[in-house]
Amino acid sequence: MTYTANQLRTALTNEYQHLCHDTHDVDDMTAEQYAAYLAPLSYDELVFETSTDEHFTLDEYMSTYS
Repeated sequence: MTYTANQLRTALTNEYQHLCHDTHDVDDMTAEQYAAYLAPLSYDELVFETSTDEHFTLDEYMSTYS
């Protein structure tokens, strides 16, 4: 399936918020800062940020975090 860059940004932000929920470190970016970090990234860079591979596919990632 094909996803838009905005769908990837939303899923990445959701994952970030999920991961930081219980283990927030003062040095971590806020959700807003992370969203600003993602904003200029290209589609390929966003896919790279998902850290998906043949074991945890992009479709599985999107199903989990979108």
